[in-house]
Amino acid sequence: MEHISVISIGEGEPVVLIPGLSSPRAVWDGIAPELARTHRVLLVQVNGFAGDDPGANVKPGVLDGVIADLDKLIAREKLEKPAIIGHSMGGLVGMMLASRHPDRVGRLMVVDALPFIGTLFGAKDVAGIIARSEQMRDMMLAAKRMPTPVTTDPGGIWSNTPEGRIRIANWSAKTDARVSAQAMHEVMTTDIRPELAKIAARPFTVLYATGGGPQATAIWQREYAGSPATLVAVPDSYHFVMLDQPTRFAAEVEAFLAQ
Repeated sequence: MEHISVISIGEGEPVVLIPGLSSPRAVWDGIAPELARTHRVLLVQVNGFAGDDPGANVKPGVLDGVIADLDKLIAREKLEKPAIIGHSMGGLVGMMLASRHPDRVGRLMVVDALPFIGTLFGAKDVAGIIARSEQMRDMMLAAKRMPTPVTTDPGGIWSNTPEGRIRIANWSAKTDARVSAQAMHEVMTTDIRPELAKIAARPFTVLYATGGGPQATAIWQREYAGSPATLVAVPDSYHFVMLDQPTRFAAEVEAFLAQ
């Protein structure tokens, strides 16, 4: 496919796992083998992430392209309303897929993703974030690439452990900057809050990390207010919940699939 590649493992009811910005399918290593005991697990990777050929993702339309490829995948593989689990950008993609192709998605879990990330930058709508998103895109394109492999803790807010931050840094270092910059620009300028009510997938679960402070709960509750989503807070975790709280994350996924 032009925008994604997919590896399938296991047999049973289908579960589609979509990683976030600059992340490979390996982000799901903590749950995929166990899930594959009872489910068919489809591990998505966005072209251009983790060293893959970027394909069509060097051009605008990354998010729409990924959604179109997922729609084709579900039809081609005759997946009957699969469960979709997406992290960060993958969570946004999952919500867009579920709202625009409601017949395709049976269950939806969003892991630490907002329907409009611009709110974190103080923007009230897309118009208020366009200049900032263009600046971010240009900075990402101009940034000096990190050497690989990354062996020392780079710091940052993505994980609450040095090991997690090193893993994430290595994933980012292998990503095509053209793809990550364009994808970030599109994520920042996408507001699907008006579409949340169209999501018919049940359960529609949103896991969010609260390791950054108590303000996280207020933000997530405000941004998902009036939607059919059920919010679940995960304490002692930063953005990569599956790395910071693997046992809790696995338990939440198990409970989600059992509903």
